Amino acid sequence: MSRPLPLFDPRAVPALPELVAEGLLPAHPERLTANGLRHLFADPPNWAPELLREKRYGEREPVRAAVLLPVVMRERLTLLLTQRSAHLATHAGQIALPGGKLDATDANAVAAALRETHEEIGIEPERIEVLGSLPDYTTGTAFVITPVVGLVVPGFKLRPNPGEVDEVFEVPLDFLMDPVNHRRHAWDWEGTVREWYSMPYQEAGQERFIWGATAGMLRNFYRFLTA
Repeated sequence: MSRPLPLFDPRAVPALPELVAEGLLPAHPERLTANGLRHLFADPPNWAPELLREKRYGEREPVRAAVLLPVVMRERLTLLLTQRSAHLATHAGQIALPGGKLDATDANAVAAALRETHEEIGIEPERIEVLGSLPDYTTGTAFVITPVVGLVVPGFKLRPNPGEVDEVFEVPLDFLMDPVNHRRHAWDWEGTVREWYSMPYQEAGQERFIWGATAGMLRNFYRFLTA
């Protein structure tokens, strides 16, 4: 059985004092271009993800899921993110990548990521150039997530699903791929120390607190881009 998830404000958990960026460099500008990403996925380097599995909250059966890392091909590449609706059963109100559970009709994780992106925010699969996938990431709530990376042609019209998404916004990819903007946190819950990354982003005076599984998958993306 799954235990009730803890109710807490992740912003209130201080970042650990060690410098997670110590000795690490930002992703090279050449890799932060559409062609740079295409070449990297076509000929991947030897690398290892930093994070694969969060500590479990209970004994819930694993659920397969997929998300899209939608890289918008603007002059300065951006990553499109969503803020989940506050009433959802899991990860309510959190910043997330578009995606969800695999359906029986989905051919694979890529198909699920494209379908969910269309259903959640309205971007048609035809506007997305799929580059490849990152290693699966398992959340503490037992979602086994395949992160799919895709380039998105600008000019799309967003249609957020009000039942799932409160907001859609973009963050410069070079901000997310610079470890100076990464924070690491630790919190003791019922005798188990849980750790996670955050990547707080300030936009027009508003903080977008990217953390948890989303930040973990982005940290792996950073490791891939700097391998």
